[in-house]
Order: sequence, then C-alpha cells, then structure tokens
Amino acid sequence: MGSKNVVVFEDFFPAMVEKLGAEGFMKELSNGFRLLVDGDRGVITFESLKRNSALLGLKEMSDEEATCMLREGDLDGDGALNEMEFCTLMLRLSPELMNDSRKLLVEAIVNF
Repeated sequence: MGSKNVVVFEDFFPAMVEKLGAEGFMKELSNGFRLLVDGDRGVITFESLKRNSALLGLKEMSDEEATCMLREGDLDGDGALNEMEFCTLMLRLSPELMNDSRKLLVEAIVNF
C-alpha cells in the first residue's frame, strides 16, 4: 500500500529544452526565479519561497521541504538562492538534463 504523502516529480525539463532550446529554457528558469524572489532582497528566501510557491503549483510545500530546497541549492552559504544557484538547482533536479549538460552548455555558448 502506497503512502499518500509521496511527492512525484515528473521531469518536464528535457521536453522544454527540446522545444525552447537552451537559451529559451534558461530564460524560463529565470522567469521562475523572478516568481519566487523576495523583491526587497533580490534572492529567494524561505519566506518568499513559502509565500510564492503556490504560483508554481507547490502550495502544499512543507516548511521542511522549503528549508531542504534552500539548503540544497545554497552554494555560497547565505541562506538564500540567487538566480545562478536557483538555475543550478533546477538543472540538478533533472537527471536527463544532467546527462545532456555538455550538449546544452555548448549550445548556450554558441548562441551567446
């Protein structure tokens, strides 16, 4: 018997990259960052994540899940996510994109 509290993550990122290209996909990640950011601080904080997560269909996100997300993505140890940390975290959550990351990097550099 399965638990009702299991979160199922369906990875739509590879399809988005295929449709939008690497540059378009990165723009979409940046748009996602802007939805979650604390307007005063310019980073995603625990409070802004909890307040704005419903915009991304994550209204059931627990405090523990929000804290774990911030801890997982916080590369500089400031307790918040800047845009680069957020985009890096999102890419890390997609196993298929991680496998294709070299190809995406080359495409992004060529289009830069």
